[in-house]
Amino acid sequence: MGTNPKLADRALNTDTPVMVEIQALMRSVEDVISLAQGVVYWQPPEQALDKVKEIVWEPSTSRYGADEGLPELREALIKKLREENKLYNSSVMVTAGANQAFVNLVLTLCDAGNSVVMFAPYYFNAYMSFQMTDVTNILVGPSNPKTLQPDADWLEKILLENKPAPKLVTIVNPGNPSGTYIPEPLLKRISDLCKSAGSWLVVDNTYEYFVYDGLKHSCIEDNHIINIFSFSKAYGMMGWRVGYIAYPSEVDGIGAQLLKVQDNIPICASIISQRLALYSLETGPEWVRDRVKDLVKNRALLLEALSPLGEDAVKGGEGAIYLWAKLPDKYPDDFTVVRWLARRHGVVVLPGVASGGPGYLRISFGGLREADCEVAAGRLRRGLEELLRDGMVQ
Repeated sequence: MGTNPKLADRALNTDTPVMVEIQALMRSVEDVISLAQGVVYWQPPEQALDKVKEIVWEPSTSRYGADEGLPELREALIKKLREENKLYNSSVMVTAGANQAFVNLVLTLCDAGNSVVMFAPYYFNAYMSFQMTDVTNILVGPSNPKTLQPDADWLEKILLENKPAPKLVTIVNPGNPSGTYIPEPLLKRISDLCKSAGSWLVVDNTYEYFVYDGLKHSCIEDNHIINIFSFSKAYGMMGWRVGYIAYPSEVDGIGAQLLKVQDNIPICASIISQRLALYSLETGPEWVRDRVKDLVKNRALLLEALSPLGEDAVKGGEGAIYLWAKLPDKYPDDFTVVRWLARRHGVVVLPGVASGGPGYLRISFGGLREADCEVAAGRLRRGLEELLRDGMVQ
């Protein structure tokens, strides 16, 4: 009698997706409100959805498209990159969401055993993408404790000390899970350090429109920089799965190598989803900004809800849709606190341990309309007050 074949170590050694665990937790609790997943409450533009209805029966909707994306969508994206992001020398590949874009890049740019750099708190799916491709030498750098911005002095030291230098450095701007904003001078310094060391810099701009308090998002480009973008949050297209890669046009071969990966994962992003992305782009960035500006009300509600933790306990929120909150030192096991808040108080947040920040919580303020967010904020505040006063009462 034979033995069962063994599963791959690369899968076994990859973290369990935290959102899968959170979804299971939510299914086990009645009347629970989520402040956990990074989503927005709005749907795509109405006129874009109406146009999509009209193309369901078109034969081209059911056929494969070009691997790199529909030509008309790519053309519109190159125009958008030039006008909005000041990226003039970038080519575009459309992917099934920004997560798939990141996996494409890891497979194209990194070999098993390469060293790479992230900054804690980091985006958990990016960390998992390295794990599952055997890029296991993940150097996790610190962030400024006051701003949560990447520590460029640490990066300079790491790039100089490691021979060969790390193959790739990645950042999210604005940050997930931190909600921190990276100003252009810091972005340029990180870029210059990577260029000097011969390292790729991958910047995830999923939350490019999600900046508050008069701040402006900025992008940079060079032959060592690759930018990732997404339709998921901006246009409420989470389930439609459309993202894109802006890669340097002047670097020979990168497009051809990306196509190898693309052809073996989705072949192409969903055709109907790409059409919706194109129609959504036609509504313009102001459609997105009109919705984003209202999220400051949700942010204020949740900042108030988190106030029992103390004045300096909550950071982030300058951008993206996240606040990053430190639990009291006697609660280092943040996932236990998350489960308790869900079961006892009917509100779900994300444990910081999933992002390399044990003892912290990630709170999302994008997924609920203001009235629902007010209810969630009330539950969260009552939960934290009880936690601080009486502990985790069962």
